Amino acid sequence: MEVILKTDIKGLGYKNDMVDVKSGYGRNYLIPQGFAVLATGSNKKILAENIKQAAHKAEKIKTEAENIAAKLETLTLEIKAKIGDSGKIFGKVTTLQISDALALNGIDIDRKKISINMPVQGAGEFEAEVDLHREVKSLVKFVVVGE
Repeated sequence: MEVILKTDIKGLGYKNDMVDVKSGYGRNYLIPQGFAVLATGSNKKILAENIKQAAHKAEKIKTEAENIAAKLETLTLEIKAKIGDSGKIFGKVTTLQISDALALNGIDIDRKKISINMPVQGAGEFEAEVDLHREVKSLVKFVVVGE
């Protein structure tokens, strides 16, 4: 079943992408939740017109995302966590903590667009990936220190 996405869905695609999904997933989840519409001929024409009209706006958004990515490359965040005698942290470092640390530096990024690729089990330097735009992804460095 071919559908047109109305919103970004992690692991599936971005807004205005045409993707093939299993019919049950499309019919029972994506379409009723308003995340997608069926890719009929008329919907494809509407999509083409929307993409054509949004091309200029998309270029502006992409340049803004590239500017933010350049800031993130030079930035090193400090995340505080409770660390035991063995050097392991209690709990874990979450994307919410990284998002809050970025907000303190004047960069507002939704926590859902941040992913930590390796487990953070102790103090040290780590990296998280930030998905700013469909074509712009950036790494942000963060250091876990004891409280």
